[in-house]
Amino acid sequence: MTGGVKRAFKYRFYPTDVQAAQLSRTFGCVRKVYNLALAARTAAWKQRQERVDYYATSAMLTAWKATEDLAYLNEVAAVPLQQTLRHLQTAFANFFAKRACYPRFKSKRRSRRSAEYTLSAFRYRNGQLTLAKMSEPLKVVWSRPLPEGARPSTVTVSQDAAGRWFVSLLCEDPHVQRLAANGVALGIDAGIEHLLALSTGEKISNPKHDNRDRRRLARAQRELARKAKGDGMNRAKARLKVARVYARIGDRRRDYLHQLTTRLVRENQTLVIEDLSVRNMIKNRGLAHAISDAAWRQLRTMLEYKAAWYGRNLIVVDRWFPSSKLCSACGTLADSMPLNVRAWTCRCGAVHDRDVNAAKNLLAAGLAVSACGAGVRPQRESSRTGRSAVKQETPRATVGIPRQMGEKSTFHSGPSGKL
Repeated sequence: MTGGVKRAFKYRFYPTDVQAAQLSRTFGCVRKVYNLALAARTAAWKQRQERVDYYATSAMLTAWKATEDLAYLNEVAAVPLQQTLRHLQTAFANFFAKRACYPRFKSKRRSRRSAEYTLSAFRYRNGQLTLAKMSEPLKVVWSRPLPEGARPSTVTVSQDAAGRWFVSLLCEDPHVQRLAANGVALGIDAGIEHLLALSTGEKISNPKHDNRDRRRLARAQRELARKAKGDGMNRAKARLKVARVYARIGDRRRDYLHQLTTRLVRENQTLVIEDLSVRNMIKNRGLAHAISDAAWRQLRTMLEYKAAWYGRNLIVVDRWFPSSKLCSACGTLADSMPLNVRAWTCRCGAVHDRDVNAAKNLLAAGLAVSACGAGVRPQRESSRTGRSAVKQETPRATVGIPRQMGEKSTFHSGPSGKL
């Protein structure tokens, strides 16, 4: 067993009018500094092919504060402004490492409203949290206690589109321990009709979280559509109604995924999933809404960090692996597998449920990856050449794959054409 992990505990709070105004100014200043630094770094490269780092932008921030036009930056805490420069540095590091696109400017209306405070910019004592430049503590609803003896290292304050205020405290959680290995492996196939199909044969239903509020959302959106842009408070109120419905849906979805992923990680030592290109899949207008509501990307993210917490193995199989078209009994690869085919019979006589069969194939492919030491995450070359990252070690799982994996599908997900 090892020690705990760094974990963020998120709580809702209710600021006073003075605190809300101060935090809103802080959000605006954070966005302004980020955009100024991004513009400076972009101009330096375009004009002089010069790379500007965090330390240079930090010196720029000092100069900006001394000008008359940007003197208002001194009215808010300095730490969140420094932290946004660090976030920009991280964004550029990810860009240069080809892990992300070029950093984009923050929008007043669309970007997340948040500010990060480090240890020197807040005080946490006796269950009370006070931020820099504030005379009284925040009114936090402590819905669950922090770990005993925990000392937050950073505090992030945010406001969502529905107008709700949240504070997130990052601290060490000694209760998160590595679980004892149990040797159980599980293949997981994501879908729409059923959220997940497992290699054990179990199917987990899709709650379709937006169904409960579909009428309420449609009504709120119609009211918003009738409000002309620039209609002042009326349009703002209508927009807030829409945001609150979306917030309810998002809360239900997040709670369900947390319970599901925690169960899967606790019960299985090895989890095998497919590398789905959700960004491409939602280009299909007929299925975009259902795919977004299923939140496959959020599900994968939760599995990734919870597997790291509890000492489990998460294997991601190449998206071009034809899990739906491959017979899990004999290894025969079907010529085609349209999306409307939910059950099929192989030439060997095996009768397959499409999704369960895909989960079994993913499990076999993932175990082959683990056995041969191939890259767990799919490589770019796999998508170009049409070859799976799975080693040709298990005949059942690989027969006929190299020759036919480059075939195009009727859907954006790849040759398997599955949901």
